[in-house]
Amino acid sequence: RRTFGTVIDDNNIELTAYDAINKDKEIALKNNVAIVVYNGVMLLVGEVRTEELRQRAEKLASGIEGVRRVVNEISVEEPVGFGTASRDRWLTARVKLALLDIVDLPDFDPTRVNVSTQNGKVYLMGLVTREEAERVVEVARVVPGVERVVKVFEYTE
Repeated sequence: RRTFGTVIDDNNIELTAYDAINKDKEIALKNNVAIVVYNGVMLLVGEVRTEELRQRAEKLASGIEGVRRVVNEISVEEPVGFGTASRDRWLTARVKLALLDIVDLPDFDPTRVNVSTQNGKVYLMGLVTREEAERVVEVARVVPGVERVVKVFEYTE
């Protein structure tokens, strides 16, 4: 549901945001911040050691042209280790795979849903109908290992 141009714009925003955050060595070297942009909506996830760093990361990322909204889900805690990060990648894949089983919605395309996982929390983004959103959340919640599901959807209706 995004145009090719919007996909390119989202990728450029994401790269620009990573560049801005990586220039701040205190955030980049000792913390863990991930950025996902979908249709101009920026999701920030990860872990930083202080509230001041959390706010600084948001400020650096949100000042980028084309960002319509920032959802800051960065938590203030010690960054997760390699084991947790590997488990999160595995959970993301499991949720994406589970979305392929949604066959009861005639026009649903699971590639319209971006799935990101951070520390067992699954973040769902995309341009979907409310019915699609409900179904996606229902499916994601029952995937083994998912601790929490966070909706960052935009609705088409």
